Amino acid sequence: MGRLVILDRDGVINEDSDAYIKSPAEWVPVPGSLEAIARLTAAGWRVVVATNQSGIARGLFDLETLGRIHARMHRAVAEAGGRIEAIFFCPHGPDEGCRCRKPAPGLLEEIAARYRTTLEGVPVIGDSARDLEAARAAGARPVLVRTGKGRRTEAAGGPALEGVPVHDDLAAAVEALLREEG
Repeated sequence: MGRLVILDRDGVINEDSDAYIKSPAEWVPVPGSLEAIARLTAAGWRVVVATNQSGIARGLFDLETLGRIHARMHRAVAEAGGRIEAIFFCPHGPDEGCRCRKPAPGLLEEIAARYRTTLEGVPVIGDSARDLEAARAAGARPVLVRTGKGRRTEAAGGPALEGVPVHDDLAAAVEALLREEG
């Protein structure tokens, strides 16, 4: 089994929207993100996505539409030569008190259970404090990108950012991971 890397979706792989990504047409990749995933795939990494999708709870789109959005993402990544192995998502709203909505670690724990592994040292690349907090809570390694909400997150600072590497985008974060691997 290759090394595992966990990516947030909105703001990391695709452009984020405060109005939510509600259709496949609204799913637009961040420049360089598809190639970055292809580089990870080529280097033997297993790429998994963990994403909050409260738009479902808010009634903005349904599971079938989310499936179509993810099918578009899978296709785009595959066309670039990469592979996303699995997508884990939280469909709940912020007030539902679930364990899977980041910053809670539930989604990441689900990934660890599915892959029968510990998340120690596993990079979790996100653009928000809640991604970093979820990574920490699950014992993984938080990494911040400046795309999406990342610049705002970096500017806000705070304990979530302590000791966290910050990169301009997914391509730069992947570059650093691959360099580290030597």
